[in-house]
Amino acid sequence: MTDTNSNSESWNTPMPPKNDIPYFKVDPIVVLILGILTCGLYLIYWNIKVADVMNSVAGREIVSQPIAIFAGCCYPINVYFFYLVGKEGLPRIYERINYPKKDDTVLLLVLGFFFPMVAAMIVQGDINKLYN
Repeated sequence: MTDTNSNSESWNTPMPPKNDIPYFKVDPIVVLILGILTCGLYLIYWNIKVADVMNSVAGREIVSQPIAIFAGCCYPINVYFFYLVGKEGLPRIYERINYPKKDDTVLLLVLGFFFPMVAAMIVQGDINKLYN
């Protein structure tokens, strides 16, 4: 008697996803323009999408959804958001794409406080390297 159970269910096994990272490739200039035109409201959406990408790349939660949402509305949380992205998120992206590690935490903190749209441009440029 042959064992047919092992082969008969092979069609029903789910295939692993080819890429487990959510696709969020936007031109950094578009992030700047939309951030300015919407008076920063676009950055709320952008923060949520970036948090999804960072969490997927790291395989754990680096930036929670409430922090991502409130970072678009409140400056102290915005600075904390860019701290988390610079300290925890971007190094994971650099590991994933085999890029030399660099620490942009201080730069993102300063830009996140004074010019959050410019900090978002820098982060988006590094995220876009995942999809090349």
